[in-house]
Amino acid sequence: MNSADALKEFEEAGALQKGHFILSSGLHSDTYLNKSIVSKYPDRTERLCRALAKKAAAEIDGDIDYVISPAMGAIIYGYETARHIGAPFMFLERVDGVFHLRRGFSVEPDARVLVVEDIVSTGLSAREAIAAVKKAGGVVLALACLVDRSAGKVDVGAPIIPLAELDVAAWPPDALPAHLQGTPAVKPGSRGVSQ
Repeated sequence: MNSADALKEFEEAGALQKGHFILSSGLHSDTYLNKSIVSKYPDRTERLCRALAKKAAAEIDGDIDYVISPAMGAIIYGYETARHIGAPFMFLERVDGVFHLRRGFSVEPDARVLVVEDIVSTGLSAREAIAAVKKAGGVVLALACLVDRSAGKVDVGAPIIPLAELDVAAWPPDALPAHLQGTPAVKPGSRGVSQ
């Protein structure tokens, strides 16, 4: 599956949306990838994650001991990618705003970890997830994601393995382009950033 095929899965699911959106980063955009709509369809999710697992395995030398994803939005994609890789899966949860392994999850020192995200935009959640895995003792091999909205521009502190790349502009609320000014904004994200 190439980048165009992956984005077609989003389009066909009705998950590549146009309008005025407030992203979880607080930035505004005229394009939104609603990965929750994609995950409604198990067959579509399975195809995307199988392709992501295959791409990650091809780009990473050696074994992957664990796949770890941040809760909540990336859990389905991390689990399904781990299933195709054949590695155990765990997820991170926020405690007082900081990601941690909980629920009896832990990694052995120097365990080789693939972090799986859904959509990477600014890379904030990805950087936080990678920092949490390192703090827990894991070695982060890479960050795999369904879509890199920065088209390779963002630095998350580890190599990024995107299934698809999409260069989508995003703006701070005080610097909106003319076509978004005065247009009501929808906040579909879940991080709880207020704007």
